[in-house]
Amino acid sequence: MLAALLYGKEDLRLEIVPDPTPDLGEVVIRVKTATTCGTDLKVWRRGGHAKMLQLPTLFGHEAAGEIVAMGEGVQGWQIGSRVVANNSAPCFNCFFCDRHAYSLCPNITWNNGTFAEYLKIPAAIVQANLLAIPPDVPDELASLTEPLACVLHGIDRSPIQPKDRVIVIGDGAIGLMFVAALTTRCAEVLLFGGNDNRLEIGRKLGAFRTFNYHQLEQPIPEVVRSHTDGWGADVVIEATGVPAVWETAIACGRPGAIINLFGGCPKDTTITVNTERLHYSELTLKGVFHNTPYHVREALSTIANRQIPFELLISDRRSLKDLERTFQDMRDRQAIKVAIVPG
Repeated sequence: MLAALLYGKEDLRLEIVPDPTPDLGEVVIRVKTATTCGTDLKVWRRGGHAKMLQLPTLFGHEAAGEIVAMGEGVQGWQIGSRVVANNSAPCFNCFFCDRHAYSLCPNITWNNGTFAEYLKIPAAIVQANLLAIPPDVPDELASLTEPLACVLHGIDRSPIQPKDRVIVIGDGAIGLMFVAALTTRCAEVLLFGGNDNRLEIGRKLGAFRTFNYHQLEQPIPEVVRSHTDGWGADVVIEATGVPAVWETAIACGRPGAIINLFGGCPKDTTITVNTERLHYSELTLKGVFHNTPYHVREALSTIANRQIPFELLISDRRSLKDLERTFQDMRDRQAIKVAIVPG
C-alpha cells in the first residue's frame, strides 16, 4: 500500500509498504478520509514527538474508514462497518487509570499511520476507542473526533460557568474548536489570532469578539482587560504551543483565573512566571494533554448532532500524493485542516 512515513524535520516520504494484517484482537480499516492536524504540523516541522512516535514512522492520527479485516477474537464488528478510531487507548489498570486520569496513563497504546491506504488498529484501541460512525455523518467530519475529544477534555479540565469571559489565543483548528465548544456552554469567547479568514470562521462558530494581533495597538493583555471591566478573563486558553504566548496567556487572566496551557511547546522549553502575581492573584495554571475514552464518545456525539458547522474547518480535499504540499500550505497558514483521500 501507499503510505506516508516521517523521517525527520519536514522530511515526509510516500513509500510502498506491506499491507497490514490484523493480529489477535486487531482490525484493519480502509482509510476513507484522513484529516491533517496542528499536532501533525508541529511534528512535521520539529521532526518528532516526545510521546507519540519514534522515527522513522508511519504518520498521521485522524481517520475514518471501514473495516476490511479482523483478527481472531474481535467481537461486535463486521467487515464493512464504518468506524473512527482514536489514536490511543489507556491501560485502565495503572495508578492514573484507577483515578480516571486516563490521559496521564504511562502505558497508553498509541497508533499512527492514517496517511495511508490502510490502517491497523491495535487491540487495546479496538476494545476502548473504536466507534461506529452514524450513517448520516460524512467521513471527513467523523475524522475530527480525536481533536475534538482533546478540546472537550480541555474544557472539562477548566470548568466554565455560563457567561464566563473566556479568551482563546490561537486561530488554528484547535483554537476554533474551542470557540465552537465553549459557545455551546454559553461562554462569552474572545478569540485572538493572526489570520482574518480564520477569525471570520471563529465568528461563524460563535466568537463574541475577534482580534487580529497583527493589528493591535496595545499588547494582548491590555486589550483583554479593556474588554473585561479592567480585570482580565475568567478563563484563558492557550492554543498555539509557543512559550512566549504561554506567558501572554498568564498575563490575560483576572485574579482567580484559570489559565489552560493547552498548546504543546517544543521539548525542553521554559517560561517565566511572575511569582507575586501567581500567588497573590491566586491563579491556577493548568497543563492539559490529550483526551479520554469518555471525551472520544462525547466528541463523536457532538459531531453527529450537527449543531456545530465543523465543516468550516475543512479547507480543502486532496489526494495522499499531495500531502507534502498540504503541510507546506499549513505551515504558510494557507489551510486549516485538509481532508486527505488515499485513493
